[in-house]
Amino acid sequence: MQATSKSQPKLGLTNYLPEFRRQLLDIGQWWKNHAVDTHNGGFFGEVSVACNPAPEADKGIVLNARILWFFSELCLHLQQDPDADSDSIEEYRLLAARAFDYVTSHFHDEEFGGAFWCVDYIGKMKEGKKQTYAQAFCIYAYASYYRLSGESRALDLALAYFRSIEQHCVDRKLGGYLEAVTREWHPVTDYRLSDKDLNAPKTMNNHLHVLEAYTGLYRVAPTEEVALALKNSIDWFCENICNAENGHLRLFLEHDWTDVSASYSYGHDVEGSWLLAEALEVLDEPAYSEKYQPTVEALGRSCVEEGIGGLGQVLDTFDFTTQSRHLDSEWWVQAEALVGFLNMWQSTGDPRFKTAFENVWTFIKNHQIDWEHGEWLYHASIDRMKADQGYKLGFWKGPYHNGRAMMEVIRRLESIAEATMSEIQEREERAATA
Repeated sequence: MQATSKSQPKLGLTNYLPEFRRQLLDIGQWWKNHAVDTHNGGFFGEVSVACNPAPEADKGIVLNARILWFFSELCLHLQQDPDADSDSIEEYRLLAARAFDYVTSHFHDEEFGGAFWCVDYIGKMKEGKKQTYAQAFCIYAYASYYRLSGESRALDLALAYFRSIEQHCVDRKLGGYLEAVTREWHPVTDYRLSDKDLNAPKTMNNHLHVLEAYTGLYRVAPTEEVALALKNSIDWFCENICNAENGHLRLFLEHDWTDVSASYSYGHDVEGSWLLAEALEVLDEPAYSEKYQPTVEALGRSCVEEGIGGLGQVLDTFDFTTQSRHLDSEWWVQAEALVGFLNMWQSTGDPRFKTAFENVWTFIKNHQIDWEHGEWLYHASIDRMKADQGYKLGFWKGPYHNGRAMMEVIRRLESIAEATMSEIQEREERAATA
């Protein structure tokens, strides 16, 4: 009876599997139908909430790398599903190839290496500045496309970008990754990733996504060179970006790691929790896992204890100046919270995380998914549609956060279902032979 009481709650979460599978297919279908720029090549730079493209919008490397990553991973995911439609898999494979061809033809800097920040709508370089964050997303995407296609150039590019980061973007004296350099890999004075960011040489966002990229690279190139860089990335992230005293991430830092942040970001806390857990799992060194598992859990706990809104959503930030929580609900925060809370429940068994996972999914279904036009809204619609909705596809909004969340949740729930059913079967076999 004791085994039954343990297994039944786990089995309950797997009842959500059909919903997540359907939503993943819906996301993939939306991007297949609305993102492709058949006139100028590649993918549109912007598409409105009502699915109207802005054909002359600039095209950013972050969006295009995320599109490449998504279609590659969606293909890999569906290839493992015996019920998946083979024609759809082939369509997504061709879209991944289209994304790879566009990124390598228009964003790759043949002269200096790495990727341009953005091109115009016809694919001509517009801003050549090298944001380390953007180079990391290319590594992440190239590694996934290599897993899908086996194309050696994808792996070669991933390793070349990796070595460029290690050569030009690492602070040799104090450790960590510099936020940006010039097109020629020379120092800059304006490090900012976007207008809303502080002009700080080191940032949480950059370190988090280098960590994520190196994890993906180590999956396909588990060499000593990549392992050492991944360990450094984990160490810098945990020792300098994570605040062990309060379980939050330091968002903006000076060269000497002095914290100059103006807020906490609940979404990054929970995203950082599960991406760090993934990095430790892929690295597979017990000493690292033992040392930093408490950091994983501290980041997850801070979010569930401080960052939950009145409708079960994860809130945006806590502002130090006003000492208040911003009530915005952006799509990426909810997507990362799904994975982070499910990961925390799997690792700790704390029922708060199961409840938080279910509440966030309910919120997403009620307020974040655009059931009329498809995909997810940039800002959740609570009471009324937010006036500044931005776009459905754009410089900062791709299929990566919500698409990845669906795949991660499906994978985890399928694993839970398999383990639970195996447990039940073993119990029944023992009972039959008793």
